[in-house]
This record gives sequence, C-alpha cells and structure tokens, in this order.
Amino acid sequence: MSEKTAVSPTRQEDFPEWYQQVIRAADLAENSEVRGCMVIKPWGYALWERMQAVLDGMFKATGHRNAYFPLFIPLSYLEKEAAHVEGFAKECAVVTHHRLEAKDGKLVPSGQLSEPLIVRPTSETIIGAAYARWVKSWRDLPILLNQWANVVRWEMRPRLFLRTAEFLWQEGHTAHETSEEAVTETMKMLRVYETFARDYLAIPVITGEKSESERFPGAVQTYCIEAMVQDRKAIQAGTSHFLGQNFSKASGIQFQSRSGAVEHAWTTSWGVSTRLIGTLIMAHGDDDGLILPPRVAPAHVVIIPITPKEDTRAAVLEAADNLAAQLREISYHGVPVQVEIDSRDLGGGVKNWEWIKKGIPIRIEIGPRDLAQGTVALSRRDRPHKEKAFLPNGDVLSGVTGILDEIQAELLARATAFRDENLKVIESKEDFYKFFTPANSDKPEIHGGFALAHWNGSAAVEEQIKNDLKVTIRCIPFTDSPEAGTCIFTGEPSKQRVVWAKSY
Repeated sequence: MSEKTAVSPTRQEDFPEWYQQVIRAADLAENSEVRGCMVIKPWGYALWERMQAVLDGMFKATGHRNAYFPLFIPLSYLEKEAAHVEGFAKECAVVTHHRLEAKDGKLVPSGQLSEPLIVRPTSETIIGAAYARWVKSWRDLPILLNQWANVVRWEMRPRLFLRTAEFLWQEGHTAHETSEEAVTETMKMLRVYETFARDYLAIPVITGEKSESERFPGAVQTYCIEAMVQDRKAIQAGTSHFLGQNFSKASGIQFQSRSGAVEHAWTTSWGVSTRLIGTLIMAHGDDDGLILPPRVAPAHVVIIPITPKEDTRAAVLEAADNLAAQLREISYHGVPVQVEIDSRDLGGGVKNWEWIKKGIPIRIEIGPRDLAQGTVALSRRDRPHKEKAFLPNGDVLSGVTGILDEIQAELLARATAFRDENLKVIESKEDFYKFFTPANSDKPEIHGGFALAHWNGSAAVEEQIKNDLKVTIRCIPFTDSPEAGTCIFTGEPSKQRVVWAKSY
C-alpha cells in the first residue's frame, strides 16, 4: 500500500488538479470573487517579493532604473501600431464611463468618456508617448527603464498564477540610438532571465527565438526562456523583444542624430510575471506540496518548538528564540538567513506538515530532550519527510548555508535530469505524432516532452501541428553550430532543429 501524501490527487493521478491543491495546501493564493482574478496570500506574495528583489537588483546592476506609467491607455494609442492592437484586441478590458449614478435602486454607468480607455495589457504605446516627449537628440539616449506593475488580459480559461485576467509583472522598456545597441540590450536581458531561472529558481531553461507566428505583436524578433515542468509541458517563463523602429514610428520617438539627420529610435521591451510562481510549483513540487529553492524562499528555516509539558515550555521557547537570533546573524547570498518560529499551541506533527506543504527549505524541531542533549532535529525539504538529522546547535550554525546551497543544487540537478530525460530528437513525422499522442504512450496520463525536430520554416506546417496535436514551436534554440537537415513534415530543407512541445 502506498504511503499517504499531503496533497491529493498526486501528480500522476491528475497533474492539473494536483497543481491547484498545492497552491491551496501551501496557502499561496485563492480565486477571488472577480472571475479570472486571484488573491495572492502572504506566503505567495512574500515569494513574489523575494523574486522581485533579486530581479530588481539584477536590472539595476545592468544600468536600468524604475519608473511608473499610467494604468489606462487611450484607445487611439493602441490603434497606432496595427500588429500590436490586432494581437491584444481580444484580451482588452475597456473603460467607457467615468461615474456611476443611482437609477431605480441600482447603480448604472454614466458620464461616457470621449475616448475609451484600455486597462493596461502592456505598456509599449503609453511609454512610447512619454519617450516621444523626452527624446530630442542622440544625447538623450539610451533610456533604460523598468516598471513593476499589474496588467489585465482577459483570460477565458484562467488558472492561478499561470493565466489570470489580472497579474503582476515587470516590463522593461528601452530606447536606443542604433539597431545594434537595441539588439544587444534585448539579448542582455534575455540572459538576465536565463541566469535568474537557473541560479535562483533552480530551473534549467532553453533559450532561443520565437517563430514568426509566436512573436510578441509588433515585434521584429522575440526571444524567450522555455522551462519544462513535471507533466512534460513547456512554460514560457520570460521574453525579451527587439521592437526595431515599429513602436517608435507609431509613437513618434524621433531624435537628431550625430550627423544632424532626424531618425527614429530603436526600442526593446522585456518582462516576466507571477507566472514564474506557477512555473516553480510545477517544476519542483511533490505530492506533499511546494518545494522552494532557498535563494527565493520567503524564509529559509522554521524552528518548531515541541512543548508537550507546560513546565518545560518557557525553556524550549527561549532556546528557539536564541537559535533564531544566531541564525539571523548569518548571511546567505546577500540576505540574512530568514527564520520563522512556529510557537502556536498546536501539535508538532500538525505544524511540521504545514511547513512541509509550504515548502520551507529547513525545518528544525527543539523539544525538552533536545534541550537536555544540546541538539536539534533538522529536516530538509528535498529529502523524505521522515528523514531527520540530530545535530548540535553549533553544527547547525556552521552548516546552515552549506545545507541551503546543497538543497539549491539538488533541485537544479533534479530539474535538469528530468528535462534531459524528456527531451527527444525526432527524425520522422510518424514518430513525432506518436510522441505527442497519449494512446501511444507508456504513461497516457503524462506523455510527450520536448521534441527536437527539423522544420522548414512554414507557418502552415506550424498551424497544422497546432490543430492536430495542440503542439507549438516553443523556440528556435540558440546553438553555435546549427545542424541543417530535412523537415520531417515536408521533406524540404531545414536550417536547424526547433523545440516543439505542448504548453501552458
């Protein structure tokens, strides 16, 4: 008989429902009264704040500064860039009135706006209008700004963190004197995302360029990082766009060049969102809940006092406080070790399971017996929940950062091994269809993965595969030595293999 798990159903039984139950068990977020919108609870928001802090430091280290731009965008701004408005038109929330009036006992919209306002789906157009005011000469460039904000894209099939009508993100927007500078910026920020995913989220990603049909609306080129999660689907975890002069022409971002001519600026945009939280859950979680990489965990250690008798309670709590204070004096990757003390009047088993489900990296139990022996019981979230090490306090203090680094490295190694096991080179259309067809899989409930296959560049082929299998090109991966070959769908020449997968 299999051991009971904290989360039901398990990943094997029903992965989508498992994902929802992990969010509930870890107390990260919940659906709100507004369809498609979520309430991010304190533990979930603390995780986002930690990600935010790391990324913000990385952005500022590359010369970017933060700013804020309006939530509302005039409809006429979107209309200036045809491809952009076409790409977002079906997802836009529109404000048409500016007040409410009481009528027949109900509140009804009144005061129609002279021009409808779009609730920000992305900010290229409104930021472009500002840049057009600010940029007059080549000396005003580059502009390197980032915005932390919320956006609204009306989702028909919402899922917490992965797809919601409103979500949190950052969006970088830069303007440059030359095309070369803008391309360099686009690639630099893609590499920032790649580094963050690998070194902080412990998620290996494949970097590359999106095909034309998958580009950001209005972009010349879109680059991305693609992550594989445990049901072998892909998640687009971050994007960086070279916008060329499309948006600067639409917004009128012009400057006098060094030669005296009037030119349009070259622009970029790039962003990641709270979708990263969903990616992290699906990449690392197990059937007992969330597993957090230490470098982004809201807390690194929880101390759980075990106080079965009232006469020893005060001494145990004092020992917990002393250990916490000493741990907090230790630095881990630029921040003090973050410690929670769970002194609630609950059984140790109940508290232990709550923190297992929350994914905290290290759990430390202190009871009267531990106090007498000068030891604690230490458990790691990357190990079986029954596994404990009984250590002297001094060993905990000297070894805590090493243990956190071991957990971080172990999570990355697991995720990398899983991805590599499920990334397959495919040489024929027949094998391709078989790879993505549940009936032909050894495990029908979880099938497929990332397929590396030759493609001739045809959008019609892309559309056919999408219709047949719900599989898309996730990226054209960067490679120093592209391997030319033959498209497995048409028999025509192919410049290199591309990554295909089902995705969220």
